[in-house]
Amino acid sequence: MISVISKIPIKPEKKEDALVAVKELIRHVSKEDGILHHSLNIDEKNPDIFIFIERYKDRDALKVHSSSPYFRKFMDKVFPIASGRLEINVLNEIDSI
Repeated sequence: MISVISKIPIKPEKKEDALVAVKELIRHVSKEDGILHHSLNIDEKNPDIFIFIERYKDRDALKVHSSSPYFRKFMDKVFPIASGRLEINVLNEIDSI
């Protein structure tokens, strides 16, 4: 199992644009075979930081997601409205309940 936690700081005045892009992305992601979980979360301390929590059945499923045209389109939309550096952490699950 592969998990990904991504943090994207969004310019406050572009938050609505980012939400539209996220909804479009999630519409496509929901059809992926190897995706187990994909959610957008907002940091309580800083509501301009979008945090994505994702789980994939394996690295191949993550590769399919990361190379998809809709993911690339999402990233093209998000880079110009990000207020800082994107942080992406890929994790190998050891154990879970």
